[in-house]
Parts: sequence; C-alpha cells; structure tokens
Amino acid sequence: MTSGVSELSRHTAPLRRRQVVAWAAWDWGSAAFNAVMTTFVFTVYLTSKAFGSEDHASSVLGAALGIAGLAIALLAPVTGQRSDSGGRRRLWLGVNTGVVAVLTGACFFVYPRPELLVLGASFIAAGHVFSEFAGVNYNAMLDQIATPRTIGKVSGFGWAAGYLGGIVALLLVLVLFVQPAFAWFGASTEESLNIRLVAVFSMLWIIVFSLPVLFAVPEVARRRQARLGFFASYALLWRRIRAIWATSPHTIYFLLASAVFRDGLAAVFTFGGVIAAGTFGFSLSQVIFFAIFGNVVAAAGAVLGGVLDDVVGPKRVIVGSLVGLLVAAGAILSLGNETHSLGGMEWNGALTFWVFGLLLCLFVGPAQSSARAYLARLAPDGEAGELFGLYATTGRAVSFLAPSLFSLSIAIAAPLVAPGQAQRWGIVGIMAVLLAGLLVLLPVKPPAKVATAVVPAA
Repeated sequence: MTSGVSELSRHTAPLRRRQVVAWAAWDWGSAAFNAVMTTFVFTVYLTSKAFGSEDHASSVLGAALGIAGLAIALLAPVTGQRSDSGGRRRLWLGVNTGVVAVLTGACFFVYPRPELLVLGASFIAAGHVFSEFAGVNYNAMLDQIATPRTIGKVSGFGWAAGYLGGIVALLLVLVLFVQPAFAWFGASTEESLNIRLVAVFSMLWIIVFSLPVLFAVPEVARRRQARLGFFASYALLWRRIRAIWATSPHTIYFLLASAVFRDGLAAVFTFGGVIAAGTFGFSLSQVIFFAIFGNVVAAAGAVLGGVLDDVVGPKRVIVGSLVGLLVAAGAILSLGNETHSLGGMEWNGALTFWVFGLLLCLFVGPAQSSARAYLARLAPDGEAGELFGLYATTGRAVSFLAPSLFSLSIAIAAPLVAPGQAQRWGIVGIMAVLLAGLLVLLPVKPPAKVATAVVPAA
C-alpha cells in the first residue's frame, strides 16, 4: 500500500519559472488541435458540401467522435497508471503529442471528396484520443512543477496559455489561409489547398510549442513493481478506486461533481456561438470577433482565479465561478434579444450578449483551472497520472448531459413561444447542468480537509 501522502507535498523545491513556462507552452501548442482543427476550421471543412450532404457529413463526424469518447473513457485511467508506474510520464506526453501532430498533418491529404470523409473524420477522432492521453500526463505534471503554495497560479497560467494560444493560432490561420491578407501559394482555394495547409500549420504549431516541456521538466521516478498485463491493469485500477472510496471518499465526490459542472462549462463554449448567431443575430464575423474577445477574457479569468485559488482555496473559486455563471446565463435568458430601457439608456440584445456573454467567459476560466488544481492537491504520491485519467473518464461519462438538456429545453419551449424564440431557452438546459454540479460540489470538503487516499501497489 502507498502511504496517504500527496504527490504535490513531495515537491518542496522552489518554483522554477523556466519549467512553468515550458509546461504552459504545451497548452499553447495544443490549442492548434483543439481550436483550429476541431472547433473552428477543419471540422467545418469536413462537414461542408464538398464531402456530400452536410447532414451526412455531420453524422459521420459525430459518430467518429463518439467512438473516440468511448475509447478515452475506457483507456485514459490505465494510460495514466502505466506512465506513473513506469516513470515515463514525460515520455508518454511526448509520444502521444507526437501522434496528435502526425494525425493533424495527415489531414493535409483529405481532399474535398466525399470518399475521403471517413478518413478525415478518423484522423480527427484519433487525434482526440491521443490528445486526451497526452492531457492526462500533462495535467499530472502539475504536481511536479508547482508547490502547495503556487499550484493555483500555475494551473491558471496554463489554462490562460491555452486560451491565448488558440487566439493567436486562429488569427494567423485567418490572415494566412482563410481570408489571406496577401497573395501567396497557400492562399489557393483549388482542391481546398488553403484549408488543407491549415493542417500542416497546426502540426508545426503543436510540435514547436510542445518541445520545451520535454526538455525542461524532468521525468518522474520509476517505481519498483511487477509488470502488469492489460486486463490486470484494470483489476488494479478497480482496487485503487475502492481504496480511494474507503480512505478518501471526498476525492470520489469531487470527481463526480466536477464531471457534471465541467460538462456545463464545455457547453458554454460549445453553444455560445450558436446562441449568438441564432438568438442574437450575430453574423459569422461577429461570432469570431466575440470568440476572440471571449478567449482573452477567459484567459484573464484563469490567471485571476489562479491567484485567488492559492489564497482562498479551489473550492471557493469554483463555487464563486459557478454562481457567477448562473447569474450571467440567467441575465442572457431573461433579457433576450429585446431592447430595454435602463436609466434612460437603451439596452439592446447585442449589448446584452456582449456584456453577459463575456462575463460567462470570465467565470469559465477560473472554474476549469481550479478544478484541475483541486484534484492535483489530492493525487497520492506517484498516482497523479492515474487520477487524472479518472478525471478524463468521469468527464466523458456525463458529456451527454448539457447537449441533451440544451436540445430538450428547446424542444419543450418551441410550441410555447413565438417562432424563432425557442433556441434562447436552451440556456435553461445549460444552467440546469451548472446548478446540478454546484449542488453536488457544495458538500465536498476543500482539499485541505480531505485525506490523501491510501492506494494499493501493483
């Protein structure tokens, strides 16, 4: 059995800024896959008419990502477990990131032809799997580079780097490939060359910004234990989950609570642009403009939340952020796209979304950052990878909640409101998930009052 000592408490050396910057650079680099490839550019290309029916293409992409989500849920904890025990956390971060880069670059060969749709969707889906595996090891490294006094700030800095990296990458993609500011061969739209070159750009972005962490952060110590087969690893995982439940149940409570509210946080970004366009009449350029400002505000929120995390603790930051999200979402829901008179000033729908939409972004960053810092504080010595694997698994297990409730809320509202007004009520579904996560979190003790789990060795 391992003693009930956290991995973070073992790190008493002074904070090394070079390591922190190198670690955060990985998040900056990974934004090329998350923001460019899967959110704003390449998946939009894959679901365009170039690949046949847009409905069919969207269905194929959705099915591929669904399979990827299942693979992540099943494999992430064991992936973390093996990198922990083998003393290969940095190695597997590098290997998995390298695979993501190769899969991203391979998207260059997805020409705009219907018969290549499955290939492109498979590249993106596989990239999701290996990106999540890399993220497990990346998150576990937080315990290696931060100290108990600085873990909130370091986690917030990493999240902020990811937000800002996505903005810079998107702006470069916009001016070089999508709406080129000058004529060059990469601007050619023949055979969608400009969009396919975005994949090459993203691959290089990932590689360049992922290298520093592989040189700056040392490898974890290898533990002496018997090598386990694939299925034996799951048996050990189950024994450790039971041990965590027996010796540190609030760790399990937090995993469950965070799974719920993190799904709500993801929905804020997933459906924010949809609501901006459908309910508030934003054009595509206005949506992109808002997304840029929103990411800047989210980055600022993550940094501020990280500072508060080290002062008041992660639970208070998360609770405060969830309350702020509910207030901002409630304002968008109640005010809608109507014009209101406020103190002699006209307050229109666009202003409503800009003000309260940016407030949503402000509170998302701290909640995400402090959730990671909370769990990192509780990771048993040498088990951070496995615990963050469980973090990924629980998140995937409930990832249907917010999308389902968003759609259900719209369906319920449709016959009760004027035509074109139902989408706005999808916000109720997102708020329900955020509120549920908040209510499940409230009884969970702050990490300072939670015992570190005692888990069995292999």
